[in-house]
Amino acid sequence: IALMPLLLPWVWHRHFGKITAAWTLAFVLPFAVGFGVGTAAQALAHALLAEYLPFIVLLVALFTVSGGIYVRGNLHGSPALNTGLLAIGAVLASLMGTTGASMLLIRPLIRSNDNRRHAVHVYVFFIFIVSNAGGSLTPLGDPPLFLGFLQGVDFFWTLRHVLPETLFLVGSLLAVFFLIDSWRFRQEGVERSDPTPDSPRVGIDGSINLLPMLAIVLLVLMSGIWKPGITLQVAGTPIELQNLTRDVLLLVVTMVSLRVTPRAVREANQFGWGPMQEVAKLFLGIFVTMLPVLAMLKAGAAGPLAAVARAVTGPEGQPLPWAYFWFSGLLSSFLDNAPTYLVFFNTAGGDPAVLMTTLAPTLAAISAGAVFMGANTYIGNAPNLMVKAIAEDRGVKMPSFFGYMLWSGGILVPLFIVMTFIWFR
Repeated sequence: IALMPLLLPWVWHRHFGKITAAWTLAFVLPFAVGFGVGTAAQALAHALLAEYLPFIVLLVALFTVSGGIYVRGNLHGSPALNTGLLAIGAVLASLMGTTGASMLLIRPLIRSNDNRRHAVHVYVFFIFIVSNAGGSLTPLGDPPLFLGFLQGVDFFWTLRHVLPETLFLVGSLLAVFFLIDSWRFRQEGVERSDPTPDSPRVGIDGSINLLPMLAIVLLVLMSGIWKPGITLQVAGTPIELQNLTRDVLLLVVTMVSLRVTPRAVREANQFGWGPMQEVAKLFLGIFVTMLPVLAMLKAGAAGPLAAVARAVTGPEGQPLPWAYFWFSGLLSSFLDNAPTYLVFFNTAGGDPAVLMTTLAPTLAAISAGAVFMGANTYIGNAPNLMVKAIAEDRGVKMPSFFGYMLWSGGILVPLFIVMTFIWFR
């Protein structure tokens, strides 16, 4: 599922639903035979109702609302302007999600730099900063943190505990980017003619969607603050009233955004449901097939994945933050970072009250590893592939899979090593 879009894209894009369904059934059918249809149905209901649906509903809302906001105009991609856009994107990523911020800013960034001969590094750093590192401060920012929020982690916990690491990483990346972009800009000399005509003014079309975006933020906050103590049982899965209310109202916000946005705005943004359909089908398979992994991890030292538990645990049984940072990060680089976060959240005990207090360094390491190292490869986070696809559609020759890893290995990994010695020893 991770490698086929890159190795066999002509097969994947026509049959990704069938391929994902095949892997899902490869788990579900033997599980039902071995443990009974009732047990299998209850496990599937919990994975879908308690985890997958809240996750995908939020993603759809962010994708839809951000797709109704069009940044109009043609800026000129100087190093200062590009660095400013990346910094703005880093801030927006924790407010409207890495997916929303990436989809909002990647097109104006491409238009700003379409007269430059050497601009690939701009989009590589965009993936580093906007599609990943910037989303580390709230559950809205990146899917792993939203899953943690669903598990009981406080909305503002990551803001309080991962802010120094985020400022260091984003600040370092912006500084390195400015140096590289300035060198490239001077190297190019005389600018080519700009293929994008200048607009009379720069502005935002579809600004009405700023209200639905605010509503999304308030609804997620509401579900973390309002605790009526009412729980509904749906197919044997407990669903808290505040979470059900949040998800229903998020769907309402999505429909309102579709209704109030002029068609011309979405057409200018080249808005379409293709990327969202692919993500929805992929994550359906991912959330189902990680059920046995979570079960094995919960078995701890007595389970078949005892080696993982030992690797992140010290000789006296204490968790090792540096190990959690690198294990969660490396797996997030080649698997999706959302289920990877959940795997190590459960490896560390899965109790949010303990993880937010006594084991706060461990939870910070898991959060930082899953979010930051999702930028190591194209397949580490969904927006990475979206940005790559949009850039290539606009004629940008993006690095290959391993070419991109040369960028991330040369720039990100040294920064992660420094962070390990400062915060995760």
